[in-house]
Amino acid sequence: MAVKSKAKKPAAKAKASPATKSAAKGTKYVYTWGAGRADGDGSMKPLLGGKGANLAEMTRIGLPVPPGFTVTTEVCTYFYANKKTYPASLQAQMEAGMANMEKIMGTKFGATEGMPLLVAVRSGARDSMPGMMDTILNLGLNDKSVLALSQATKNERFAWDCYRRFIQMYGDVVLGVQKRENEDHEPFETAIHEFKHEVYHADVEDSKLTAADQQELVKRFKALVKERTGKSFPDNPWDQLRGAAGAVFGSWMNDRANVYRRKYNIPTEWGTAVNVQAMVFGNTGDTSGSGVAFTRNPANGTDEFYGEFLINAQGEDVVAGVRTPEPVLKLKDQMPKSYAELLKVRATLEKHFKDVQDIEFTIQEGKLFMLQTRNGKRTAAAALKFSIDMVKEKLIDWQTAILRNPADQLEQLLAPIFDLNEVKKATVIATGLPAGPGAATGKIYFNADRSVQAAEKGEKVLLVRVETSPEDLRGMIAAEGILTARGGVSSHAALVARQMGKVCVCGAAAVHIDYEAKTATIAGQTFKEGDFLSIDGTSGTVYAGQIKTAPSEIIAGLLHGDKAAQATEKFKNYAQLMKWCSQATKLSVRTNADTPEQTQNAIAFGAVGIGLTRTEHMFFEGDRIDAMREMILADSLEARQTALAKLLPYQRDDFFGIFKALKGFPATIRFLDPPLHEFLPHAKEQQADLARKLGIPVEKIMSRVHELHEFNPMLGFRGCRLGIRYPEITAMQARAVFEAAADANKQGFKAKPEIMIPLVGFKKELDLQVELVHSVAKAVQAEKKTKIAYSVGTMIEIPRGALTADEIAETAEFFSFGTNDLTQTCLGMSRDDSGSFLPAYAESEIVKKNPFASIDQTGVGQLMQIAITKGRSKRPDIKLGICGEHGGDPDSVKFCHKIGLSYVSCSPYRVPVARLAAAQAAVSDLMAAKKK
Repeated sequence: MAVKSKAKKPAAKAKASPATKSAAKGTKYVYTWGAGRADGDGSMKPLLGGKGANLAEMTRIGLPVPPGFTVTTEVCTYFYANKKTYPASLQAQMEAGMANMEKIMGTKFGATEGMPLLVAVRSGARDSMPGMMDTILNLGLNDKSVLALSQATKNERFAWDCYRRFIQMYGDVVLGVQKRENEDHEPFETAIHEFKHEVYHADVEDSKLTAADQQELVKRFKALVKERTGKSFPDNPWDQLRGAAGAVFGSWMNDRANVYRRKYNIPTEWGTAVNVQAMVFGNTGDTSGSGVAFTRNPANGTDEFYGEFLINAQGEDVVAGVRTPEPVLKLKDQMPKSYAELLKVRATLEKHFKDVQDIEFTIQEGKLFMLQTRNGKRTAAAALKFSIDMVKEKLIDWQTAILRNPADQLEQLLAPIFDLNEVKKATVIATGLPAGPGAATGKIYFNADRSVQAAEKGEKVLLVRVETSPEDLRGMIAAEGILTARGGVSSHAALVARQMGKVCVCGAAAVHIDYEAKTATIAGQTFKEGDFLSIDGTSGTVYAGQIKTAPSEIIAGLLHGDKAAQATEKFKNYAQLMKWCSQATKLSVRTNADTPEQTQNAIAFGAVGIGLTRTEHMFFEGDRIDAMREMILADSLEARQTALAKLLPYQRDDFFGIFKALKGFPATIRFLDPPLHEFLPHAKEQQADLARKLGIPVEKIMSRVHELHEFNPMLGFRGCRLGIRYPEITAMQARAVFEAAADANKQGFKAKPEIMIPLVGFKKELDLQVELVHSVAKAVQAEKKTKIAYSVGTMIEIPRGALTADEIAETAEFFSFGTNDLTQTCLGMSRDDSGSFLPAYAESEIVKKNPFASIDQTGVGQLMQIAITKGRSKRPDIKLGICGEHGGDPDSVKFCHKIGLSYVSCSPYRVPVARLAAAQAAVSDLMAAKKK
């Protein structure tokens, strides 16, 4: 049996079709492709979406693509702006697009005699959002056309299988027949399950169902639609198409799409396109099938054709996880001709797009059709290997390789792996497909909502499902790792996990889940919700209980000098990438470090100095806190100086250790910043213990704690205000810095201290503190008979400091933006308390990102730009940096590059991320300049 059409052989050269004929003039809303011609091309993703643009591009380069048309993203925007209605000219343009398909295929949409044209309706956002929006296949069938399809193909089972699938997908996506709150399974799947057990007394594969079985299921499905919606299933093909297009546009704003967009910063205003494409059929029998593949392995980066397929199946079967597919490599034995053609397509796509492609294909009666290509989602490990290998293959240059490694994923490379010695002791209870590399241990939960709740309580969670669906997205985000009993390496779970960098094992068939009992039975053991499991997404192994982790190869090689780790390909590739980043970057990366060990780690990661040393952190080690408390409790200047004299050697030694670890790089040292009450004990037992240590009445401590109590400490007696009220504190810290610098210089370590005065809002505040610092520096240099290279600047962290930066720059030699407090004071939000309302703000899109994680570029960013402009107006060579935690956020780093900062500073383990983001900003500028 063959499904016949009059499709023309694809053209070998790119051709543009004549403009789509439309009864209405004006805006073009429909772009067609087919038979080697296309209205659009791969550069038109904003208008056609990623899927539509790439279908047009594949058509233009001569690949076998079924014809179709794209309804543009502009219609989606119109749809939401006009009460979910469509432009007046759209229907005529769609009819013209359908006529173009009918002409190429030699079939008729809605035909009840001969071969009817059936279509697939799919979404297509500008950025790929796998599984988040809706798809309908086999659209155009009704009770009459299914008989025509059966007669034309001489395959009754195939025809009714298509009709059953169509009612199920349309009923779910368009008519809203979905599981209710008290249901764990989709209602259509429940109906299939009940039917199989009623007739076969077993859960047989769908492919084993006969034509009569499928016909009975069609009746049951229609009855289910009537029961749940109160309406009959629509039988007019054009009504079906309009409903499907509306559902796709509607799915742009569904909950899972909104969650996905927020996570990956995809603007709501982009909208989605709708793609209507002629159906080709992988479910006609054993010479047909459907598959999903990657041109290289997206999990580890290996150069191998990687994916899976199912014989006698449609594409949704492969990704839904309902059946576990076969590796695509097995096609070589089952369909050698199609496999050879696929290999040619693989090579063509990589050469044309110059990136790893994620493809969907259907083989109909031995003939290959390409349904989609897009840049493949990948893990950080795969992205690294892809980029390095493609430079070697001369597919891309090294600057492009920098851009191919997502900065926000780089931390995946530093994530721990299972400790090899602990793994040897662990019990393997199941194996599956390695879908997301890495090691994850956590408490198992079988439901997305409960996973989120547990994660919010601080638990490490493993989401365990028979298979995941887009509704599980929130739980997948919350989980450390994902384990599924069904599905392959291109299933929803695998695809989303790879993009998120989640550890994932799919298709672990030995895992038997009972959702009602909230248990999983594996290898004869029963695990309840809340029990521990461990999964290795690199090997696909499932272990009972918890397993300890060990540093990754990169951490072991960089920080521990492990020679074996340094010899691995991953370590060498990482080193090459960082070398390229050093060649490209203009924005330096420093670290926030308070100890020599933190400093050494950051330098190993490539930091070129310290952007923030929090000196108050040095007061908490050992018995130092007692001396600090003695100083706070002192009644006189003399008593305070006595206590400070005890702290001086501690601080001096710490600074010396940091200067030594820096190997000549500069260190920005912030003087005491937090309010004094933070250093005092508040519990009665602790207060009594301190009183005994210091030999003073406990009442005195209680009284002092009461005196120092502040209603809003963040805006109270802290920062430079402490140094102005108690200049002896500033003097002690300055002496500790300069004595340590003198000692370091004497021993051959070039100390470069940059003293930073915090919380300055008035020029006079800085003047008083700088004058004191200079006087101490002069005294120490005289005592040590040496010269010390140093500078004094301030942290810009309150709006007045930014707005009067020109005045402050007359004294300050550098600015460092303290964006943590600048965000709090600019937005009037407490970082510690905002968790109670920020999630709701994100849901409502009041804020696109958490402003305490990524700089609010419109508000806080504007204050930064004002400060830069004003500061440079008085001191053109002023050094500008940032030391808030935003310094490790890729988007914030790129913003800092854009506004002309000298450096960013972040915690040691985020230094590689910042370096990559800084290099990407520089490379993007270079490429943009070349285009001009």
